[in-house]
Amino acid sequence: MRLQPRQQILDVWRSVAQYSRRGGTWNWGGRQQRNSISDAEQLLCLMYPAAVVSNLRLDEPDSTATDVLESLRKLGDGVEVPKLLIDVISEYMTTYTAEDGTPTFGGGRYFLSADPEGELTDKQLSLGVVDSFATAITLSLATLGFLKVFSRSVRRQAMKDKIETLEAATSKRLSAAMVGLLRCFSVYVFEPDSSPGRALCGTLNQQGEPARLVLERIQERLEGVRASFREAKLGLSQDDALDNPNMLFECGFSWGIVRDAPVIDTTEPVGDQPDGVALGAPYLYFTVVALDGISDLFSDRTRVLGLLNEEQQRLAQALQLRWDLTLEYWSAVARFGGGKWPLEDIPWRTTDEEESDYFSLLVTAVVLLDLLRRRATDDDLTRTVKVLEELAIRGRVNRRVIKGDAAIGLHAPGVSLKLSGAEKFGPEAKWVVSDFAVLLLKRAVRAAGLSRNRGARDRLLDVAEEALGHVWKRRLTDGPAQGLWDDPGQVFPGVVVDKQLPSWYLTERVIECLVLAASTVSESPIRSPRLVEIATDLLGEADQLFSQEQLAASQHENSAMQAAMQRIQGKLARARQLLQERPGTAAALIYEALGDLDQRAVARQDAIRSV
Repeated sequence: MRLQPRQQILDVWRSVAQYSRRGGTWNWGGRQQRNSISDAEQLLCLMYPAAVVSNLRLDEPDSTATDVLESLRKLGDGVEVPKLLIDVISEYMTTYTAEDGTPTFGGGRYFLSADPEGELTDKQLSLGVVDSFATAITLSLATLGFLKVFSRSVRRQAMKDKIETLEAATSKRLSAAMVGLLRCFSVYVFEPDSSPGRALCGTLNQQGEPARLVLERIQERLEGVRASFREAKLGLSQDDALDNPNMLFECGFSWGIVRDAPVIDTTEPVGDQPDGVALGAPYLYFTVVALDGISDLFSDRTRVLGLLNEEQQRLAQALQLRWDLTLEYWSAVARFGGGKWPLEDIPWRTTDEEESDYFSLLVTAVVLLDLLRRRATDDDLTRTVKVLEELAIRGRVNRRVIKGDAAIGLHAPGVSLKLSGAEKFGPEAKWVVSDFAVLLLKRAVRAAGLSRNRGARDRLLDVAEEALGHVWKRRLTDGPAQGLWDDPGQVFPGVVVDKQLPSWYLTERVIECLVLAASTVSESPIRSPRLVEIATDLLGEADQLFSQEQLAASQHENSAMQAAMQRIQGKLARARQLLQERPGTAAALIYEALGDLDQRAVARQDAIRSV
């Protein structure tokens, strides 16, 4: 299936509007019932594309595109849609704010009981979770940017007051989410001869070298990361064992606020900072979710619109430091050694000795973020292409599924993650992730945007389009949620789900992929040095022939002939401007000019013969 992000986003928007606006009121909720994550994901299906894709903006009513208004006609016209969004987002902010004014980030029914007979307590359902913090950052930034632009066209004082109130609530939630993520960060330190230490060294040792040598090399490789943690004071519970160079460690984000996480010292009115209960060790899934959310804090849009105040910028800097260290750590581990990378040894094995193709995909996601940050060479990127291609095959994203195929479990019901620490308030809890195909799509699109190698880019786009085709088949085909996700039974026979309610979890992630694809498509074409060389030679020939034609031209030529010469000159001038960035387009213009010059030369020769 071809990537056509704008049209595909509008197609999904039509379904979102159809489901969300029924009977004159906003219809909340999906398969996981209402909670701070699901409701935010529902809003982000509209707000995120409108914030990032310039020709899908909703904050300037007079310039909203006609096809955008058509896709959202269930929500109103160009003036009514922004007003409705303000009302709905205001309702969201109120719903997920406690009586004392503290923003809440409970996972709700995204939390599941690990015991089929057990029922999670209200306290467990209200625990803050990384998904909620990260989603709040993205939604808050999209909302603040939307309000900043839309307020310029508002004249009524009542609407101005409503915008001001929502802006204050959104900024408060943004600060609270940033503080929450800081308190979810964890550094897990362990001895080399412990079970986690042996598992890590086993993953790293792809060449069958002595364990002592592998240990020395990884400790040396991670020394810079270890030293940098001394700077990360804000919200980090320091482990003295980390200063011991003989110890191994992992860093990243746990599933929620870490047990014994210190209170963040901030002037922002974030309200109460509850004690954490989560295991003080990183989870790959929650680490990737946190990294994606944090990246929005230092995007060009956030900076240009000035969406962060001074204190929020300080919190963002602390999160960016953790973002950098996490990328550096996992990229170093995944690409360790001079031969085969540990990342290429699928499936990835974690330090608690769990193995899954999904974990390989998560590590690949972090590596790609690091390569993007460092503007890495195509050699490193090309090696990740093979990993994504193999994961697409192993996950049956682009292969026929056979009966009883174990790969089905990656998609439905998904990979189960034990939420260690949540049992303090009830039965053991788990989190199930079923976004393998969407995550593959997102990372393939991101890698394609990073690649400047035509061959690698084409292979990545092939993976992305195969993943999109897989995902698109899983849309619901009837009922109120028609056109939304997810019905895995369309691809995996025998899988049964509730087809009346949408999965905002998966729908929002598909939207993210399409937005990222729109950014990739809008980038300049890959510059081919070979095409530049060819176009340069063509331009030289065309310039020479044009000069000869000018010498041969008669001053008595009619205006039409003079105009033709000016058109040729214009094409060559335009080709000269495009030569370095778009050599293929430049070559096309030069070919046209050469054809015109040849026609003039032939006409002159015919005229001479007839004399």
